[in-house]
Amino acid sequence: MNNFKFLKTSSSIKNRYLTNKFKNSPTVVFLHGFMSDLEGNKPQSFLKYCNKKKIGFLGIEYSGHGKSDGKFTNGNITKWSNQVRVVIKKILRRRKFIIIGSSMGSWISLNQFKFFHNQILGFLGIGSAPEFLENLIWKKFNKKMKKEIRKKGIYHLKHGNYEYPITYQLIKDGRKNKILNKKITSRIHVTMIHGKKDEVVPVNYSKKVLKVFKNANKKLLIIKNGDHSLSTKRNLNKITTELDNIAFNSI
Repeated sequence: MNNFKFLKTSSSIKNRYLTNKFKNSPTVVFLHGFMSDLEGNKPQSFLKYCNKKKIGFLGIEYSGHGKSDGKFTNGNITKWSNQVRVVIKKILRRRKFIIIGSSMGSWISLNQFKFFHNQILGFLGIGSAPEFLENLIWKKFNKKMKKEIRKKGIYHLKHGNYEYPITYQLIKDGRKNKILNKKITSRIHVTMIHGKKDEVVPVNYSKKVLKVFKNANKKLLIIKNGDHSLSTKRNLNKITTELDNIAFNSI
């Protein structure tokens, strides 16, 4: 049975989170991607792994995602990063943890190092997409699209069968959260996993994340036939193997 709970992170927002009964270290913290939630294959796979290993698990949903409070269009990287900080601080307290970020979740994970530098034992990035709002969305907008979002405050971006409501405040906030020009000095194990056939985020982004870590034991795993989600059973097995390596080396 999934143990979903809610935690008030501000006067108007309650964030949903997923945890298990184990309170030991290292706990695994999972942060999902843009417009995703905790119902997918990845968080469920990591929860299953943690239960098998009898270690703690904590998955966090940002406002406007899944069943957390708030409108998606009111959210941004700063707000979502702060919500994650509040949940981790409240639930884990001083417990040490390994953090996993999927796509945008890697960006929010990187933002946690300034709060939990001494608690983070390892970092696993999946299809990492830091600074994607500027580089992968805004820079690809044409003049007409930019004019509309400046005027209306929002642009509904169609991609395949999906439509993403991109707000101007989200774009501007992303510029305040630049991380690829920073240096993180943690001496931890950092593994980036990226699908070679990822058509959403180029593999180069995972390489850029590794450069942020000055003193880490770094590894890049490129999955030959992997897409952006890497949610097939075979790919998830590869990811949990890497998680196991980080957990083993972090104890």
